[in-house]
Amino acid sequence: MDIRIDSLLGGAERAQGAVIIIDVFRAFTTAAVALARGAAKIIMVGTVEEALRLRDAGLGQICMGEVGGHKPDGFDLGNSPFDASQALLDGTTVIQRTSAGTQGIVAARQATQLYAGSLVTAKATARAVSKHTPAQVSLVAMGLNGETRTDEDELCAIHLRNLLLGRPGCIAGTRNVILAGPQIPDFRDPSKPHLHPEDLDIAIDIDRYDFAVRITKEDGRLVARRELSHSAG
Repeated sequence: MDIRIDSLLGGAERAQGAVIIIDVFRAFTTAAVALARGAAKIIMVGTVEEALRLRDAGLGQICMGEVGGHKPDGFDLGNSPFDASQALLDGTTVIQRTSAGTQGIVAARQATQLYAGSLVTAKATARAVSKHTPAQVSLVAMGLNGETRTDEDELCAIHLRNLLLGRPGCIAGTRNVILAGPQIPDFRDPSKPHLHPEDLDIAIDIDRYDFAVRITKEDGRLVARRELSHSAG
């Protein structure tokens, strides 16, 4: 298995083979929470306008995401794992647009398999990818707005690489290095209410969920669903 780590929007465009697009703060943590809360699927899109259009057409019930970190006008939920954990989502179709994560999903056109990665689904994602025994795996850390590298996404990529290679990884070490990073104070800053303190707590709760977030094309749209891949024993 040839495993390559790349970053940002260009990395998503270059990615080949089984591709894991990583967004820990906060898009794909939020997506995993929404699926755990019972959302049937998540349609991932690149623009606010497309999200609203799909909801207006009756193809989804909940628009979720952000522009510049903030919930766009007309959206039902922002990009907050905590808010998603409190929402009534059972059986719904969610439409998600973010500035990094979903942009990477849209850009990963060369992928033969596609996953939305975060720390909360790390082990399950590595297991799901390994099940398909791909010759090449691309791990893409999306960073801030797909333009600037960030500690949490780069560290998640390294952690996933370790798991894919059969190493145990280091949950405590990964979490501690992230908590020493420059973005952490923002989650405790009252002037940034869109960043809920519990967003951070959820995002670094490594292996919180025992499913991967698999993206497939359905009717020409990029659709995320839970993928279970339990190991033997």
